[in-house]
Amino acid sequence: MTQIDRDQLASAILSRLEDGERLLVAIAGPPGAGKSTLAEGLRDALNKGGDGPSTIVPMDGFHLDNTILDQRNLRSRKGSPPTFDCAGFEMLLGRLKMSDDEIVIPVFDRMLDLARAGASVIQANHRILIIEGNYLLLDEAPWNRLHPLFDLTISLDVPFAELERRLIQRWLDHGHTLDEARTRALSNDIPNAQLVVTSSRPADYIVQTYS
Repeated sequence: MTQIDRDQLASAILSRLEDGERLLVAIAGPPGAGKSTLAEGLRDALNKGGDGPSTIVPMDGFHLDNTILDQRNLRSRKGSPPTFDCAGFEMLLGRLKMSDDEIVIPVFDRMLDLARAGASVIQANHRILIIEGNYLLLDEAPWNRLHPLFDLTISLDVPFAELERRLIQRWLDHGHTLDEARTRALSNDIPNAQLVVTSSRPADYIVQTYS
Protein backbone atom coordinates (compact mmCIF):
# COMPACT_ATOMS: atom_id res chain seq x y z
CA MET A 1 0.00 0.00 0.00
CA THR A 2 1.22 3.46 -0.93
CA GLN A 3 -0.35 6.71 0.18
CA ILE A 4 -0.81 9.03 -2.78
CA ASP A 5 -2.16 12.51 -3.31
CA ARG A 6 -5.33 12.53 -5.41
CA ASP A 7 -3.67 14.95 -7.83
CA GLN A 8 -1.04 12.32 -8.61
CA LEU A 9 -3.49 9.51 -9.35
CA ALA A 10 -4.04 10.31 -13.03
CA SER A 11 -0.31 10.20 -13.77
CA ALA A 12 0.09 6.96 -11.81
CA ILE A 13 -2.70 5.33 -13.81
CA LEU A 14 -1.52 6.59 -17.20
CA SER A 15 1.96 5.20 -16.49
CA ARG A 16 0.42 1.70 -16.40
CA LEU A 17 -1.58 2.01 -19.61
CA GLU A 18 -0.09 0.21 -22.60
CA ASP A 19 -1.20 0.30 -26.23
CA GLY A 20 -4.20 -1.87 -26.89
CA GLU A 21 -4.86 -2.57 -23.22
CA ARG A 22 -7.83 -1.70 -21.06
CA LEU A 23 -7.25 -0.90 -17.40
CA LEU A 24 -9.84 -1.58 -14.72
CA VAL A 25 -9.16 0.74 -11.79
CA ALA A 26 -11.10 0.01 -8.60
CA ILE A 27 -11.99 2.82 -6.19
CA ALA A 28 -13.26 1.23 -2.99
CA GLY A 29 -14.20 2.51 0.43
CA PRO A 30 -17.00 2.75 2.96
CA PRO A 31 -20.20 4.70 2.36
CA GLY A 32 -19.60 8.38 2.93
CA ALA A 33 -15.90 8.23 2.08
CA GLY A 34 -16.19 10.26 -1.13
CA LYS A 35 -15.78 7.56 -3.77
CA SER A 36 -18.06 9.16 -6.34
CA THR A 37 -16.39 12.55 -5.97
CA LEU A 38 -12.93 11.03 -6.37
CA ALA A 39 -14.02 8.91 -9.34
CA GLU A 40 -15.52 11.88 -11.14
CA GLY A 41 -12.48 14.05 -10.50
CA LEU A 42 -10.14 11.31 -11.68
CA ARG A 43 -12.18 10.73 -14.84
CA ASP A 44 -12.10 14.45 -15.64
CA ALA A 45 -8.35 14.60 -15.02
CA LEU A 46 -7.72 11.63 -17.30
CA ASN A 47 -9.98 13.10 -19.98
CA LYS A 48 -8.60 16.62 -19.51
CA GLY A 49 -12.02 18.22 -19.55
CA GLY A 50 -13.23 16.65 -22.82
CA ASP A 51 -13.87 13.31 -24.44
CA GLY A 52 -11.10 10.97 -23.45
CA PRO A 53 -10.09 7.43 -22.61
CA SER A 54 -11.80 7.16 -19.23
CA THR A 55 -15.31 6.57 -17.89
CA ILE A 56 -16.94 5.38 -14.65
CA VAL A 57 -18.58 2.02 -14.03
CA PRO A 58 -20.53 2.22 -10.73
CA MET A 59 -21.22 -0.90 -8.69
CA ASP A 60 -24.53 0.64 -7.60
CA GLY A 61 -26.10 -0.28 -10.94
CA PHE A 62 -26.35 -3.81 -9.53
CA HIS A 63 -28.64 -2.96 -6.61
CA LEU A 64 -31.43 -5.50 -6.28
CA ASP A 65 -34.86 -4.00 -6.94
CA ASN A 66 -36.95 -2.97 -3.94
CA THR A 67 -39.54 -5.63 -4.78
CA ILE A 68 -36.92 -8.35 -4.39
CA LEU A 69 -35.57 -6.75 -1.22
CA ASP A 70 -39.08 -6.74 0.25
CA GLN A 71 -39.51 -10.43 -0.66
CA ARG A 72 -36.24 -11.21 1.12
CA ASN A 73 -36.93 -8.89 4.07
CA LEU A 74 -33.82 -6.87 3.20
CA ARG A 75 -35.24 -3.42 2.40
CA SER A 76 -33.97 -1.99 5.70
CA ARG A 77 -30.46 -3.23 4.82
CA LYS A 78 -30.41 -1.80 1.29
CA GLY A 79 -26.81 -1.03 0.44
CA SER A 80 -25.39 -3.97 2.41
CA PRO A 81 -23.55 -6.76 0.52
CA PRO A 82 -26.51 -9.19 0.10
CA THR A 83 -28.61 -6.46 -1.55
CA PHE A 84 -26.43 -6.45 -4.69
CA ASP A 85 -26.16 -8.82 -7.64
CA CYS A 86 -22.47 -9.51 -7.16
CA ALA A 87 -22.42 -12.38 -9.68
CA GLY A 88 -23.93 -10.16 -12.37
CA PHE A 89 -21.41 -7.43 -11.60
CA GLU A 90 -18.57 -9.96 -11.82
CA MET A 91 -19.77 -11.07 -15.25
CA LEU A 92 -19.92 -7.47 -16.46
CA LEU A 93 -16.37 -6.75 -15.26
CA GLY A 94 -15.09 -9.85 -17.04
CA ARG A 95 -16.80 -8.76 -20.23
CA LEU A 96 -15.48 -5.21 -19.93
CA LYS A 97 -11.96 -6.50 -19.42
CA MET A 98 -11.96 -8.77 -22.47
CA SER A 99 -14.15 -7.03 -25.04
CA ASP A 100 -13.54 -4.09 -27.37
CA ASP A 101 -17.21 -3.87 -28.29
CA GLU A 102 -19.66 -1.24 -27.11
CA ILE A 103 -21.18 -2.44 -23.84
CA VAL A 104 -24.35 -1.11 -22.23
CA ILE A 105 -24.45 -1.00 -18.41
CA PRO A 106 -27.05 -0.26 -15.70
CA VAL A 107 -26.84 2.82 -13.49
CA PHE A 108 -28.53 3.44 -10.15
CA ASP A 109 -30.94 6.39 -10.11
CA ARG A 110 -30.99 7.86 -6.60
CA MET A 111 -34.06 9.99 -7.27
CA LEU A 112 -36.07 6.93 -8.37
CA ASP A 113 -34.29 4.64 -5.89
CA LEU A 114 -33.75 1.95 -8.52
CA ALA A 115 -31.26 0.73 -11.10
CA ARG A 116 -32.00 1.74 -14.70
CA ALA A 117 -31.02 -0.86 -17.28
CA GLY A 118 -29.16 0.39 -20.34
CA ALA A 119 -28.52 3.78 -18.75
CA SER A 120 -24.87 4.19 -19.83
CA VAL A 121 -22.62 2.96 -22.62
CA ILE A 122 -18.98 1.92 -22.39
CA GLN A 123 -17.39 2.76 -25.71
CA ALA A 124 -14.59 0.83 -27.37
CA ASN A 125 -12.29 3.86 -26.94
CA HIS A 126 -12.74 3.86 -23.17
CA ARG A 127 -9.40 2.36 -22.19
CA ILE A 128 -9.46 3.28 -18.49
CA LEU A 129 -12.54 2.14 -16.59
CA ILE A 130 -12.95 3.54 -13.09
CA ILE A 131 -14.91 0.95 -11.13
CA GLU A 132 -16.48 2.55 -8.06
CA GLY A 133 -18.16 0.85 -5.11
CA ASN A 134 -18.14 -0.01 -1.42
CA TYR A 135 -17.30 -3.69 -1.56
CA LEU A 136 -14.80 -4.00 -4.41
CA LEU A 137 -12.02 -5.06 -2.04
CA LEU A 138 -14.16 -6.96 0.46
CA ASP A 139 -12.27 -10.13 1.38
CA GLU A 140 -15.39 -12.27 1.65
CA ALA A 141 -17.19 -14.53 -0.82
CA PRO A 142 -18.54 -13.79 -3.37
CA TRP A 143 -16.92 -10.35 -3.47
CA ASN A 144 -13.36 -11.69 -3.36
CA ARG A 145 -13.90 -13.10 -6.86
CA LEU A 146 -13.73 -9.52 -8.16
CA HIS A 147 -10.15 -8.90 -7.06
CA PRO A 148 -8.35 -10.64 -9.98
CA LEU A 149 -10.29 -8.48 -12.46
CA PHE A 150 -8.75 -5.21 -11.25
CA ASP A 151 -5.46 -3.89 -12.63
CA LEU A 152 -5.09 -1.20 -9.99
CA THR A 153 -6.86 -0.65 -6.67
CA ILE A 154 -7.43 2.51 -4.66
CA SER A 155 -8.97 2.79 -1.20
CA LEU A 156 -10.14 5.91 0.59
CA ASP A 157 -8.98 6.78 4.08
CA VAL A 158 -11.41 8.70 6.29
CA PRO A 159 -11.48 8.72 10.13
CA PHE A 160 -14.45 6.68 11.30
CA ALA A 161 -15.87 9.53 13.37
CA GLU A 162 -16.00 11.63 10.21
CA LEU A 163 -17.73 8.80 8.33
CA GLU A 164 -20.39 8.65 11.04
CA ARG A 165 -20.91 12.40 10.82
CA ARG A 166 -21.28 12.29 7.03
CA LEU A 167 -23.65 9.32 7.07
CA ILE A 168 -25.93 10.99 9.62
CA GLN A 169 -25.79 14.23 7.62
CA ARG A 170 -26.99 12.38 4.51
CA TRP A 171 -30.28 11.58 6.23
CA LEU A 172 -30.55 15.08 7.64
CA ASP A 173 -30.21 16.39 4.09
CA HIS A 174 -33.18 14.20 3.13
CA GLY A 175 -35.37 16.00 5.67
CA HIS A 176 -35.18 13.62 8.61
CA THR A 177 -34.91 14.75 12.21
CA LEU A 178 -31.64 14.21 14.05
CA ASP A 179 -33.03 11.18 15.92
CA GLU A 180 -34.35 9.65 12.69
CA ALA A 181 -31.07 10.32 10.91
CA ARG A 182 -29.03 8.72 13.67
CA THR A 183 -31.32 5.68 13.79
CA ARG A 184 -31.12 5.13 10.03
CA ALA A 185 -27.36 5.58 9.92
CA LEU A 186 -26.70 3.34 12.94
CA SER A 187 -29.00 0.56 11.72
CA ASN A 188 -27.45 0.13 8.26
CA ASP A 189 -24.99 2.69 6.89
CA ILE A 190 -22.54 2.62 9.77
CA PRO A 191 -22.45 -1.21 10.05
CA ASN A 192 -21.76 -1.32 6.29
CA ALA A 193 -18.94 1.17 6.76
CA GLN A 194 -17.49 -0.90 9.61
CA LEU A 195 -17.54 -4.00 7.42
CA VAL A 196 -15.65 -2.25 4.63
CA VAL A 197 -13.05 -0.81 7.00
CA THR A 198 -12.39 -4.07 8.86
CA SER A 199 -12.79 -6.69 6.11
CA SER A 200 -11.30 -5.23 2.92
CA ARG A 201 -8.04 -6.22 1.28
CA PRO A 202 -5.20 -3.68 1.16
CA ALA A 203 -5.24 -1.49 -1.94
CA ASP A 204 -2.33 -0.51 -4.16
CA TYR A 205 -2.89 3.15 -3.30
CA ILE A 206 -4.53 4.91 -0.35
CA VAL A 207 -6.05 8.36 -0.80
CA GLN A 208 -6.95 10.52 2.18
CA THR A 209 -10.29 12.27 1.59
CA TYR A 210 -10.39 14.19 4.84
CA SER A 211 -8.10 16.83 6.24
